[in-house]
Amino acid sequence: MVARAYTVAFEGVEAKTVEVQCAVTAGIPGFSLVGLPDKAVTEARDRVRTALTSMAIALPSKRITINLSPADMPKEGSHFDLPIALALLAALEIIPADAVEGTCSLGELSLDGSLLPVIGALPAALSAAEADRTLLCPKGSGPEAAWVDAARVIGAATLADVVRHYTGQSPLPPAEPGEVIPDKSGRDLTDVKGQERAKRALEIAAAGRHHLMMVGTPGSGKSMLAARLPGLLPPLTAQEALETSMIHSLAGLIEEGGINRARPFREPHHTASMAAIVGGGRRASPGEISLAHNGVLFMDEFPEFTRSVLETLRQPVESGEVVVARANAHVKYPCRFMLVAAANPCKCGYLPDASRACARAPACGDDYMGRISGPLMDRFDLRIEVPPVAYTDLDLPGSGEPSATVAARVQAARDLQHTRYRDHPGMRLNADAEGEMLTEIATPDTEGRELLTKVADRFGLSARGYHRVLRVARTIADLDGSDTIRRPHVAEAVSFRLSAAKES
Repeated sequence: MVARAYTVAFEGVEAKTVEVQCAVTAGIPGFSLVGLPDKAVTEARDRVRTALTSMAIALPSKRITINLSPADMPKEGSHFDLPIALALLAALEIIPADAVEGTCSLGELSLDGSLLPVIGALPAALSAAEADRTLLCPKGSGPEAAWVDAARVIGAATLADVVRHYTGQSPLPPAEPGEVIPDKSGRDLTDVKGQERAKRALEIAAAGRHHLMMVGTPGSGKSMLAARLPGLLPPLTAQEALETSMIHSLAGLIEEGGINRARPFREPHHTASMAAIVGGGRRASPGEISLAHNGVLFMDEFPEFTRSVLETLRQPVESGEVVVARANAHVKYPCRFMLVAAANPCKCGYLPDASRACARAPACGDDYMGRISGPLMDRFDLRIEVPPVAYTDLDLPGSGEPSATVAARVQAARDLQHTRYRDHPGMRLNADAEGEMLTEIATPDTEGRELLTKVADRFGLSARGYHRVLRVARTIADLDGSDTIRRPHVAEAVSFRLSAAKES
């Protein structure tokens, strides 16, 4: 008799079904695992055997073979413990085989039979729903998986609870979704003194998900401005929350099953490796750009990141997805994020101030900003200089509009864009517009077109730069509530395009 249980193997955010087959046959006693298991899966033999022993269940003196099908798909992770145990218990006729076959399970076994939470419960629940199976998982993973309404999720604390559930002695109740985690940032734009142009750039970037570069001396407020960007962004929609939470589930960042409706704000250190930023490593885990999906990736001290890391950003910024190439597979993660970069004008940081600049000025500024390649700089829609704030202004009360007021305008602009792109899959905001759609929605009036043509000829805008100016102008018009892109909208978009240290 061959007993079957079902679980999943992760390839990016996709959970692929794995059939766990167990055969107990006559022969030399042994316990073997086949089907391309990694070290963690192979060690499941000892965990399962010891957990069953703790329940006073002795394995027979026979040959036990576990096959993980499809056999040519790599199997990684400790979540295979529970499905292996279920298949073995069904083969020993301790629990009903038909009930096990209607279940998708995942979970790590402790030596005393306790079930420990594992990563990936949310995408596993989606896979179970598509296959019309119940998801069985550790109790600690139940609140996370229960967010998938289409799947029936059962959380168990121990393997003994699972046995009692399948034998009808003590059925387990369905798991309840975790709580929605409130946004506790509490950072407001009124905390920033001055910097009105930078605040305007933040508003435009938030409204259209445009990439932003800030250049300024140390202490001018670049990081402070970026930290207030999440307060301008609307909460994640249900679809966006599910997309983002699936990535965070695979990274083990969902605590106690709580779902956060606030948009991600990731700020990696400039010493981060390429695998940490882009993704990869031993298990091809998602990187910072994927963890920032539907949110913000803030990269402070931008030129200090290694050149290889910066250049790797070029394609994901354009495509909205990253492919991690491995020897036996290509793992794809979504990464539609807003890139916000901050940089000093030079190594010492005081290039604009002749009294404080180093002896190599102005050559040091060219060398320092030269670490950012032209093609990468060309991908920033908005570029601003952040001047230092005068000491006398620091004691003044907060000025400008509060974040709530700006956020309301951002929400209204985004609502216009959602309506505009609702019949265009893959497009949600102005930053996504391309091809005929961009021509249709971002053609300026006569005066605006004349201005843009002059600027393109005078400053040698690339085709990418030209289209990005159009997208930003469309966003500015949306914030203004205008159906038509007029000359002032184009002029403001152009001013942000040409105000940084490096032109297109």
